Amino acid sequence: MKRFLALLACSLTIGFVQAQNRSLPDFADLAEKQGAAVVNISTLQAPRGRSGASPFPLDESDPAFEFFRRFFPRLPGAGPAPREFENRSLGSGFIIGGDGHILTNAHVIEGADEVIVRLTDKREFKARVIGADKRSDVALIKIEANGLPVVRLGNPDKLRVGEWVVAIGSPFGFDNSVTAGIVSAKGRALPQENYVPFIQTDVAINPGNSGGPLFNLAGEVIGINSQIYSRNGGYMGLSFAIPIDVAMDIQQQLRAGGKVNRGRLGVVIQEVSRELAESLGLSRPQGAIVNAVEADGPAAKAGIEAGDVILRFDGKPINASAELPRLVAATAPGTRSVVQVWRKGKLRDLTVVVGKVADDEPATGKAPRGAKAPALTSNRLGLVLSELTAEQRREAGIDAGLLIEEVRAPGARADLQAGDIIVAVISRGTTTEVRTVDQFNRLLATFDKGSAVTLLIRRGNLQNFVTIRGGNGH
Repeated sequence: MKRFLALLACSLTIGFVQAQNRSLPDFADLAEKQGAAVVNISTLQAPRGRSGASPFPLDESDPAFEFFRRFFPRLPGAGPAPREFENRSLGSGFIIGGDGHILTNAHVIEGADEVIVRLTDKREFKARVIGADKRSDVALIKIEANGLPVVRLGNPDKLRVGEWVVAIGSPFGFDNSVTAGIVSAKGRALPQENYVPFIQTDVAINPGNSGGPLFNLAGEVIGINSQIYSRNGGYMGLSFAIPIDVAMDIQQQLRAGGKVNRGRLGVVIQEVSRELAESLGLSRPQGAIVNAVEADGPAAKAGIEAGDVILRFDGKPINASAELPRLVAATAPGTRSVVQVWRKGKLRDLTVVVGKVADDEPATGKAPRGAKAPALTSNRLGLVLSELTAEQRREAGIDAGLLIEEVRAPGARADLQAGDIIVAVISRGTTTEVRTVDQFNRLLATFDKGSAVTLLIRRGNLQNFVTIRGGNGH
């Protein structure tokens, strides 16, 4: 009996190990076959604003001169500055053309006077920068070499959340380091990153991995490792990669003209919440609501108005507001595109001639300020309001609106603050401009207590839709 139990335990152990071996992928073949196409990138930057050979502004009469002469004997004297006093940065890249074309991140080579590429066979080449695009963080460089190993490209659209992926790069300068993980999410929008639907993974990515490839298990590149979320500068389980199809479109434009041309509409948008969708008469939260329209911009010329919800662009549905900037940016300037909007409970198709994104978008202006109207009135939302003076309306560039003087309980909210202007109230797809405090309070009275109230708020040169629940009075 004991022998039987021992054999049974042994059989179960072997079966468990075999099951584990079947469930866990082996990355060895992938690393061996694809590693040769991954390169180490280092950059050199000469010290800025320094004259003479030494980066230290000392002469021989300075008491500290002897210290630096002892420990940095090459500092004094004429001649070019030593290389060890140039700034160095490390990153990764991968070869996409046997003739020496390499993809990496724009931030890896930013500000570099010299870019050095080291292959896995230890050969080093000085690279030429073809072009770099800061907005997508993609750069294309080239070395003078032929017959190089190249990566195979995959289709990020086929990537599934939960799928295994592998990164190869040079974290902290350790060449050809291999790490693995899974896809955590797709289509991530990051702050200040409007043009890239990032692939989120839990692959260990550290400084030096930037610009390196992200592979699927077929050994195909499906992304460029670009960013990590970190509180201490190191890996914390959140890594983000640029989809390779986005990167390849960027590199084609860089190769053709050294820069990227992007389309623009000239609108400010925000996400449509469930409460906002209800106020606008939409069946579900979808699209991108237009907060403001640039005067004489492409959208204004097409007839798009503040309060419109853009549901489709060139026939492609907009499920979340972050999708619209990517679609528009990927459209060539000058293209005639059909924009479907939801306005006052009805669908409309408008034709827009897509504009071009400028190199530097203008900054927003300051919030309007002026003399306050004498009467202050509070309401059931806890808002103390005053009517705008003619000077305030002129400064803000609007015909109507109420100034929020104070936000009190129970209506105190982080998304409303003193100085905001209530431009309009939205209900059941109807937008009503507000001009007087009495008019606003009458509109509030039409809402059941506790129901959602959607306000069009102006803050500086920006407009935003805010949905709040009506209070019970005070």
